[in-house]
Amino acid sequence: MHVHILGICGTFMGSLALLAKQLGHEVSGSDENVYPPMSTQLEQSGIELRQGYRPENLSPRPDLVIIGNALSRGNPAVEFVLDENINFTSGPQWLAQYVLSDKWVLGVAGTHGKTTTSAILAWILEHAGCKPGYLIGGVTKNFTGSANIGDSRFFVVEADEYDSAFFDKRSKFVHYRPKTAILNNLEFDHADIFPDLAAIQTQFHHLVRTIPGSGLLITPTGDSSIEAVLARGQWTPRQKYGVNVSEEDCRRLVADGQVFWNAEVESPPGRQFNVVKYVQGANGPEEEHARVEWQMTGLHNVKNALAAVAAASHAGVDLNTAATALGLFRGVKRRLELRATVNEIRLYDDFAHHPTAIRLTLEGLQAELRQEKRGGRIVAIIEPRSNTMKSGIHQREMNTSCAAADLIVWFKPDKSGIDFKALIEDSVVPGYAFSSVQEIVRFVEENATPGDSLVVMSNGGFGGIHELLIAALNSEAKA
Repeated sequence: MHVHILGICGTFMGSLALLAKQLGHEVSGSDENVYPPMSTQLEQSGIELRQGYRPENLSPRPDLVIIGNALSRGNPAVEFVLDENINFTSGPQWLAQYVLSDKWVLGVAGTHGKTTTSAILAWILEHAGCKPGYLIGGVTKNFTGSANIGDSRFFVVEADEYDSAFFDKRSKFVHYRPKTAILNNLEFDHADIFPDLAAIQTQFHHLVRTIPGSGLLITPTGDSSIEAVLARGQWTPRQKYGVNVSEEDCRRLVADGQVFWNAEVESPPGRQFNVVKYVQGANGPEEEHARVEWQMTGLHNVKNALAAVAAASHAGVDLNTAATALGLFRGVKRRLELRATVNEIRLYDDFAHHPTAIRLTLEGLQAELRQEKRGGRIVAIIEPRSNTMKSGIHQREMNTSCAAADLIVWFKPDKSGIDFKALIEDSVVPGYAFSSVQEIVRFVEENATPGDSLVVMSNGGFGGIHELLIAALNSEAKA
């Protein structure tokens, strides 16, 4: 079968392309924006990429077109598919029908941390010899690609709440029907399709309705938005997790027969911690311990790891095996990824696209720098690219999210609801805003000093700013 994917360079659609290729289909795809690392991964897999959405990119006529949710009516390729009566479907529906129908699905949902948690969970299962399939919304360093069919009944999927397609406005994750479901956290996001938090909570409620009674829900402590979702109905056993929860509280939480997972973190970077599993035994709470030392930074990643360990346990992986796997986990590209060090200036790339994600990333880096007693400033270079960020809804949070930085450099999109003048005036640290990537590069080149950590934050290509900065810093170092 010839499958053509519209929007193929998105993290989700690109992963679908890899799965379709592994299933033996001829795969091609079109996209308006083609950039690494997804484009590189697809080309290396022998998948033909076509620039733009011209109707001629759908020639020869494919047997099936998978349409990404970024495309809508009026798009030339979409109109051609409809006019020519070409068979089409959404990405989530194709995944559910052709990949997940006979699998034990482990789904990872939430506003933040889905990609990292999915990658950790898939790696734990792989290390344990479970040979899982997986679809991860990013390129993980422990695997050769972001998706794989696998060779077992287990399949890990990053379960996104974004809508499925222009003809299916349900959240993607409603299609997946997980047996094991992680709900990492829940905040307002995707302002382009959800009017408020309550609308997102309704979609999460629909997800909860699809999880069987023989399955498992895994949730953090203290997330009121998730608790409100579960108050609307819960038909599945639940396990909770938290960081540095007191032993007394842990024992209280398992007194009613629940399982609780606690991380005892010794220092804020979270590079070393103990995992303690509390269960209710015949004579009261019982504990199981494992030590973790890994490469990741930040308490948010410790929480991601706990959720993944709990999910892997449901699939039969013992705690010590999971802890060993965490020590071998190498992270995900574009999650505080060190891209280069030039003249003692470190350049990081991060996918943060929401104020909370920005805050957690910067706080994690700040804690790491303090522990290692490294000097220098944290310079946050941020493109507010997501629809929610650009809308200006989170303007106040955008400022407070950057408190751990020493300097903020904002990129001003052409069309934005953000009041950048007020953003700079109210900034908790020195802030600047520029209308072009070239201006940002010039400013950073003139102001960066040895020891600084430059953190580029965007969920897109950001005009190739990473390579431009590396070239500018190299040029400055040689001068």
